[in-house]
Amino acid sequence: MEVTTASEQIITGFRESWRALLELSPAALGLNIGLSLGLAATAGVLAMIVRRLLHKGAQAAPGPDDVEKSLRTRRVVNLAWSVFLTGLILAFLVLLARIWGFDLIGWLSVGVGQDLVQGTVRIAVLAVITFAAMELTGLVINRTLNRLSHKEGGGARRTAQLNTIGPLLHGIARGVIILIGALMIFAEVGVQIGPILAGAGVVGLAIGFGAQTLVKDFLTGIFLVAEDIVAVGDVVEISGSSGVVEQMTIRTIRLRALDGTLHVMPYGEAQIIHNMTKTFSYHVAELGVSYESDIDRAFEVMAEVVEEMRADPAFAARILEPLEIMDVVSLGDSSVVLRGRIKTPPGAQWGVGRAFNRRIKSAWEAAGVQIPYPHLHLVAPEFKPDGGKGAASAISAMEAPAPGAA
Repeated sequence: MEVTTASEQIITGFRESWRALLELSPAALGLNIGLSLGLAATAGVLAMIVRRLLHKGAQAAPGPDDVEKSLRTRRVVNLAWSVFLTGLILAFLVLLARIWGFDLIGWLSVGVGQDLVQGTVRIAVLAVITFAAMELTGLVINRTLNRLSHKEGGGARRTAQLNTIGPLLHGIARGVIILIGALMIFAEVGVQIGPILAGAGVVGLAIGFGAQTLVKDFLTGIFLVAEDIVAVGDVVEISGSSGVVEQMTIRTIRLRALDGTLHVMPYGEAQIIHNMTKTFSYHVAELGVSYESDIDRAFEVMAEVVEEMRADPAFAARILEPLEIMDVVSLGDSSVVLRGRIKTPPGAQWGVGRAFNRRIKSAWEAAGVQIPYPHLHLVAPEFKPDGGKGAASAISAMEAPAPGAA
């Protein structure tokens, strides 16, 4: 029995179709053209209807209307639309070929065509299953973390920690699912995955020895998250760079500084972390008063200002305790330095400190407590009528800030 190749089958089919096309009468040719145009119009209308139905179904999907739902439904709609559009194009081509006398189904149902169709369908099914597994895993992770963050007694710290763990879990789960799906697709197209797995093991071992820094970064990041040392939203200082933790990936931590600079550093460099927003914070006020001022009265005014701020609705939730007086810190050249601190929720110490500084200035001025600043007294010698100099006496004294006096 003579076996024909795929190319010979295709060439034979086109020759038969071309011969049948030349034998068509003008009426039959016009009818075929009309049927082809009608088929194209029907496919276009059907595509528009399905597209609109998919968008309406996405809008009616259950769940809160947030960014996560929008992104997920958009991906699902795009995948469903791609699958439908592919099927619609294939059906259009089959029917179009049938109109013009080419038996495309017959060619695809035997021999090489059958193998091609079956392989393509299996690969498409594996790709859809991989995508569905990724979306389902992401949905389960997000729902679980959202439930845990709203669990009674969790608080803002639990939410920050879960926001840190979420992207890490998403990345790991997505990587594992894509790897398994890729191996299954390779096996479907005839690639032996056994040698690939063995080679991957050898390559992984070589990378483990040659890229110890990467392994160190990964393990350090795992411990940072597990021990709740730092989380997304914390204000920290690492290796001389400070800012808000914007994102924590598998290998790096990213800080957004006050001026907008993004500091990206691997976990391996985060050997010493200064977390300024863990559990609670303090605004430490170190203010100087003149030696002539009443120290006790100065502390009383400071405490009164803090109590006024606690009574203010704008600061009631941002000051947790009364002012903690820490007495006199030092005796300077021109001032007595007083210290007190205000306990605040994490991250509120800077705003509270700025408001406290503004209010304490006005309150001390009203209470007669002097805030010292540099002065310079100029003393000129007294000149006698005969041109001689007598004892130096202060005939004029000028007061001016030190930087401008000379």
